[in-house]
Amino acid sequence: MTTFVELLLNGVSMGSVYALIALGFVVIFKATEVVNFAHASLLLAGGYLTAVLHDDIGFWPALLLGIAGAALVGAAIEFLVMRRYRGSEHSVLAIATIGVDILLVTDLTRRIGTDVLAVGDPWGNAVLRIGSVTFPHTRIAAFIAAGLLITAFLLAFRYTSWGVAMRAAAENAETAALMGIRLSRVSLGAWAVAGGLAAVAALFLTVFPTPGLERATSLAALKAFPAAILGGLDSTTGALVGGLVVGVTESLATGYQSDLTFMGRGLGELAPYLVMVAILLVRPAGLFGTKELARV
Repeated sequence: MTTFVELLLNGVSMGSVYALIALGFVVIFKATEVVNFAHASLLLAGGYLTAVLHDDIGFWPALLLGIAGAALVGAAIEFLVMRRYRGSEHSVLAIATIGVDILLVTDLTRRIGTDVLAVGDPWGNAVLRIGSVTFPHTRIAAFIAAGLLITAFLLAFRYTSWGVAMRAAAENAETAALMGIRLSRVSLGAWAVAGGLAAVAALFLTVFPTPGLERATSLAALKAFPAAILGGLDSTTGALVGGLVVGVTESLATGYQSDLTFMGRGLGELAPYLVMVAILLVRPAGLFGTKELARV
């Protein structure tokens, strides 16, 4: 039971981090109807800036600059690349994001090399002990930070003019444009927000118990992709639920790997995708996604 509780708590905390990444996918999709495959590069850029700056200016200023830098990279991708392809098929735009991701990730991994970069977080390897259950402080901080950011985003999405504009653009872009909403500004803001969320997620993916930022850190975005898909690419609630489902599934499958050897090795890496496929077989639009209707 102790092992189960620890795995469950770790799964929920990591799931909240995956939810931040999945929310970035959803924000961009709602604003532009484009699946952003460059999200891994945004995550790696934010984590890299935090890691290289914290020794000189301290952790919190470095984190703020990392968030701002990732947001700026996201906005630059939208302004310099995506805006040039506006009006093209969504499949063309998605392929363009793949090209951007390859360029940025290649450059960032070259800079990181074989090193493992510490981000200088203030929690270190401290753990909370409740009876026989131990829980790292970093996981508690991840859960709280993700909860606050997701709540703030949902409130802004619901009650601010930016949120109203994004919801209008997601509902009907042509009508929103005719009503005076600047779609280019909505798209730029969505990419910037996605970059900032990715930078925060990068922080909690590189602190204890993981060794730090490395070349493979960007692969975490691939784990969050099933969260966005199974929750529904056009649903902010789906991003939250999907992130928690993926986090708990991965944690439990990895923790009980020794009891599931008959299913092969690496089940923890594969389990989120199996859950995604199982859910999509029942609900092709995801748990909270909008089902498209066609008149026959």
